[in-house]
Amino acid sequence: MITVIIQKEDIFSNEIIVKDKKDINHLKNSFRIKENDKIRAVDGEKEYICQVTALDKKEIQLEILSEKELEKNNVEIVAGISVIKNDKMELTIQKLTEIGIDRILPLETKRTIVKLKEKKEKWDVVSREAVKQCQRIKFLEIDNITKITEVSYEDYDLVVIPYENEENYTLRELINNREKDIKKILYLIGPEGGFSDEEIKQLKELKNSKVVTLGKNILRAETAAIVVGGILINEFK
Repeated sequence: MITVIIQKEDIFSNEIIVKDKKDINHLKNSFRIKENDKIRAVDGEKEYICQVTALDKKEIQLEILSEKELEKNNVEIVAGISVIKNDKMELTIQKLTEIGIDRILPLETKRTIVKLKEKKEKWDVVSREAVKQCQRIKFLEIDNITKITEVSYEDYDLVVIPYENEENYTLRELINNREKDIKKILYLIGPEGGFSDEEIKQLKELKNSKVVTLGKNILRAETAAIVVGGILINEFK
């Protein structure tokens, strides 16, 4: 079903008013919607199944037929991703949105090649488009870029660090031996050159951190981000 993202202020009793020019143009010209068509609207907390009641140049009116609240999940999974090249970063954001990651924390590490002072606006656009495509309700949050040394690691019950030089402790072992009261997980994906020795040393000293191997093959950063995220979603949610 066609999905449109709305704001809470767009909702009036049992009616939704779509005012964004890009959304109006997309719905009318790309999807060719017309009166009485049914579409889906989400605001990050609820899903609304709606019927189109009126269309004009400045707004589209929708009647709410039914609504469903987001199912609460007790475990939050955050992906700490060293900023990588544009197309790869956008692919990573798109796929992590699709698989259900809650939040992305873009990281600046010692070997981060792409130098940015703040997150790109397009990252949110990519994520919102993925929300529409994969039919999720909750928006994926993307934080501002943070230095790896300035992350509040104490906020997490578990910090997972895939590392190419770890040979023995696997992600499967970590999952099998996990504690029952884990509510907030952060996993860290290094840059194309990997984490530095100093960074790994500091991460290993964290009380809540686990360094794991992903196997013999060295994965690209974007591949590792998606693979690890998918496994953690499957096991903890």
